[in-house]
Amino acid sequence: MATAAELRARRDALTAQRSSGVARVSYDGKTVDYRSVAEIDRAIEALDREIAAVEGRRIVRHVRVTATKGL
Repeated sequence: MATAAELRARRDALTAQRSSGVARVSYDGKTVDYRSVAEIDRAIEALDREIAAVEGRRIVRHVRVTATKGL
């Protein structure tokens, strides 16, 4: 299992590439091609969950749904 520092390095590489608009990310001697920015975002979220698990905490996400009957 990867350490928190290794996972953070992967997340930082993904974040840097996402902001530059490049879909190819290299870290730990590996290169990964992503099909979209949304796919990179999902990978970052997965890494955030892994980092939280390694550190013994969990990420709580809240979703707020609102609806209106009409205009």
